[in-house]
Amino acid sequence: MITIYQKTLKDREMKEIPDFKVGSWIYVEEPTEQEFDALAEKYRLERGHLQDAVDPNEVPRTEIEDGVIYIFTRVPYEEKDRVVTVPLLVAVGNDFLLTVSPHALPFFDKFKAGKMRFSTTQKTKLAIQIFSEVDVMYTQFLNSMNRRIRSISISMDRISNNDIVQFVTFEGVLNDFVSALVPMGDSLNKILKGRMIELYEQDQDLIEDVILSNDQLIRLCDSNIKMIVNIRSAYSTIMTNKLNKILRILAALTVILTVPMIITGAYGMNVMLPFADSPHAFWIVSGIMGIVTAFLLGVFISKQWL
Repeated sequence: MITIYQKTLKDREMKEIPDFKVGSWIYVEEPTEQEFDALAEKYRLERGHLQDAVDPNEVPRTEIEDGVIYIFTRVPYEEKDRVVTVPLLVAVGNDFLLTVSPHALPFFDKFKAGKMRFSTTQKTKLAIQIFSEVDVMYTQFLNSMNRRIRSISISMDRISNNDIVQFVTFEGVLNDFVSALVPMGDSLNKILKGRMIELYEQDQDLIEDVILSNDQLIRLCDSNIKMIVNIRSAYSTIMTNKLNKILRILAALTVILTVPMIITGAYGMNVMLPFADSPHAFWIVSGIMGIVTAFLLGVFISKQWL
């Protein structure tokens, strides 16, 4: 789907227009092959780059072709109760801004609903604002994961297998986030240094804020990854300690119960034994076993083996 929007500095609301005008925003969502052909021909765009924008495995990068700057990034997206990142292409031309995404990304609704102050004629500033909203989406997902991780870590001795699986999933998502945020930061730094787009002073202040936010997100991802690793390591240590205690108790009980078993085994033999003719033999033997068992139990407790 291709939609063309325009909003000048004088306009209060963004308008959907039927034909392209200078200073328009070309919004492309879930494009077809025919739409790729139309975009490449009408706006002299590199078709291969447009095709890459819907590749689920596309890596973030920046390309410049025929005066058009193609900035590829990845955006967090919730799909079937799991968090993934999907590609997003922001292309800045001489007289237009183009965005291409394989899905309807929620943060674009802010622009469409007029909740953002922007102008499509200020294409560089609009591109920076889009990256700022991408950072907001990362922040929302990271805060949600951070709360979940901290809630689990509070009751570490009661972590379940499902929690461990959740940690592994979070770790994969966080690594995916870092893989997207680092290249996006590099692209933003290139823009800031004026290597690709001429910036106004206001644009420079805005992009510096986005770069700062991007760096904070990377540090937050790294912090959460370390927290997950530490929790898993602590959980593994706790489980090992519990297992050692159980094995120690079982070993101690085996030793304690072995002596009475030896005595009862001996008295089960069909030979003459002490107290064999005594009517109190059972109680005498049971008393001896009780004394020996109590003695061994006391020794193990004093040594803190139980």
